Amino acid sequence: MDPAWAHVGYGGWTVEDGALRTESDERGLGLLVYQSEKFGACQIRVVFRAKDAKSNSGVYVRIDDGILARLTEKHAPAHRAPDGKLTPESLRVFQDASERELGPWYAVHHGYEVQICDAGDPGHRTGSIYSLATTAGAPAAAAAGAWRTLVITLAGERVSVDLDGRRVTDFDAATADLPARKQWYEPKRGPKRPTAGYIGLQTHDPGDVVWFKEVSVRPLTGGK
Repeated sequence: MDPAWAHVGYGGWTVEDGALRTESDERGLGLLVYQSEKFGACQIRVVFRAKDAKSNSGVYVRIDDGILARLTEKHAPAHRAPDGKLTPESLRVFQDASERELGPWYAVHHGYEVQICDAGDPGHRTGSIYSLATTAGAPAAAAAGAWRTLVITLAGERVSVDLDGRRVTDFDAATADLPARKQWYEPKRGPKRPTAGYIGLQTHDPGDVVWFKEVSVRPLTGGK
């Protein structure tokens, strides 16, 4: 693997037809972190495709410096029942890992996730800032196997997301009117995310397959 990138947690990645493909693991989440540079005022262009509407991944932005101390950290491995759901004991492992911000869970609570999952509700579907900013209107359904493009704009406290050329999310991180946190796996509202931070790509649950063929960054003109 390119030393500029580090995989945190479980799972991994494979190269397939010139694209990175998620290799999710039942034992826990994973996050591929670009550790060589933090990004402030910029646009991040991500070209991806998903196996199906339920395939879950995400693009993390503005992860703070603490992630670099978590690169080798793993919680106890989780296990799943035959139906694919976490066993009660493993659910508690996940909840504890989230609360303690272990490994990739640190990025959940100290960064922002631009969600990839067409089957989610407006606050948890492709283009949303996961559980913090909902998408505007229903995005056009993706053709099976089609490549899609996210353009994530970071400018000051604002995070804007364009999906396939249409603005779907515009999030002001400085607002005091954030939606309430409803689930243990949603990001904590308290930690202050930096305006310049690390980026990452998520591996999620078994069966969630997403390919990435481009992740590129360009600075905003004038740094605004």
